[in-house]
Amino acid sequence: MLPTPNLDHLTADDYEHVYEPAEDTFLFLDALEKEAEFIKNRVKPTICLEIGWVAFLIIKQSLDHRRSGSGCVSTFLAQLIGAGHAYINPYASSITYKTGMKNNVLLDPITTDLMSGLLPRLNHNVDIICFNPPYVVTQPGDVNSPNMLERAWAGGIDGREVIDRTLPLIAESLSSNGVCYLLSVTDNKPNEIRQIMLHEHGLSSEVVLSRLTGIEKPSILKFWREPLI
Repeated sequence: MLPTPNLDHLTADDYEHVYEPAEDTFLFLDALEKEAEFIKNRVKPTICLEIGWVAFLIIKQSLDHRRSGSGCVSTFLAQLIGAGHAYINPYASSITYKTGMKNNVLLDPITTDLMSGLLPRLNHNVDIICFNPPYVVTQPGDVNSPNMLERAWAGGIDGREVIDRTLPLIAESLSSNGVCYLLSVTDNKPNEIRQIMLHEHGLSSEVVLSRLTGIEKPSILKFWREPLI
């Protein structure tokens, strides 16, 4: 069993600005560990991407990069499959970089809105995509809240506003042998997400792992192109 990445370098002040790893994070780690042999022996990844939710605001003519995320999932994936791979993490967070360094993993944070800064350069080239999105059902305007921690979890209508923006980007970027791991909860209508990915983007899917956590039941959905060699 691979241990959870060391986050001792993060302080209470850090968690005022970034999303603190919680039950959904640990479900994601468990799902990746469950998939470890498949990832290493079947996918054999060279480019791994974790998508974060980053907003851009123009304030007094300056670009204000707002971000959230500890880098826990990217670091765990890097430890899981070893060195020699490119890890691209659009959290644009110095904390993500520090988490990698704390655990002897070199991550490359990139500031962008979801994946817009990486496409089309990475079209059909990404082997592993991990996405723990803002999934909580909220009012639509909450997705663009000035509170950065709120943006980390506020998903708008059905908790799907950010997820739905990302689905076509996932389909564009996955390699022929690539897989995507996406966290969703019951309110997000995961079966509907799977149907969209199948009928609109040609991606097959399955549920890798589910767990009841309080009143929520998050699941890790896995998407891939058929046939997956």
